[in-house]
Amino acid sequence: MAGENAYRVDVRRDEDGWTVAIVDGAGRDAAVHSCRSETEAWVYASTVRQHVYWLSEEKFREYYQLPDPDG
Repeated sequence: MAGENAYRVDVRRDEDGWTVAIVDGAGRDAAVHSCRSETEAWVYASTVRQHVYWLSEEKFREYYQLPDPDG
């Protein structure tokens, strides 16, 4: 593993459909990705989870173009 990474992935369904949220260590949504189906949501979430595991937080933020939580 590349190092500790506090990001996590949350698969959600609401009246508008399926989304996958990348959640930062403080519990805030860093990014939300809309999906066309439940299958797409779970496949995307699986890919992001692998990146959470493999990448450092810095590389993960860079790859997903996420804001730095420290400003």
